[in-house]
Amino acid sequence: MRAFVLRARSAPTDSQLLLASVGQEAHTEILAHTLMNTIFVAQSHRNDVVVYLVLESTNDFSRTICFDTRNICHIGGFHEQALLAKIAKALDISRGMTKEQTRIVDQGISVSTISFEKLVQELAVDYQLFMMDKKGTSIREQEFVGNPCFLLTDHIPMPKKSFNTLKRLGAQKISLGPKMLFASQCVVLIHNELDINQ
Repeated sequence: MRAFVLRARSAPTDSQLLLASVGQEAHTEILAHTLMNTIFVAQSHRNDVVVYLVLESTNDFSRTICFDTRNICHIGGFHEQALLAKIAKALDISRGMTKEQTRIVDQGISVSTISFEKLVQELAVDYQLFMMDKKGTSIREQEFVGNPCFLLTDHIPMPKKSFNTLKRLGAQKISLGPKMLFASQCVVLIHNELDINQ
């Protein structure tokens, strides 16, 4: 399995605010673009991918929405509007949840009130963690053993304290090249590299 975590620090956990933030300062369209490029291939979707969207602009708890492609049957389309609608539905279902609860949204989709740090701690048990860094090891030189998990952010960089936590969990820095890319572009390059070499 391949896992991808998108930490969206500016994404609201209120569904209406989320939809209103498309094209605005919070750039919530990044969630849909990354989800689209992570899950879908021509005329189908990948069946070996888990995507976690961690939305952090909240008055209570972060919301982590999980898309497990092994179990997803119908997502409503692969365009931005359909994917954002599915994310908004997950946020609506998460109303009233207390800390570290999980609810099912649809088949293969769930929402949890779990923080990025707690999620990554749990993933570190079963996955080899990688974070994007222009100065990291080139992905073409990196050896992937077992299940890789790639940690990405929206337009707000990862806080320095998070880097220290990730290092303690064994996360390795990898590079996709000299330019800073959108998360949605990163996942395409990562998939391509793994498709060719695995």
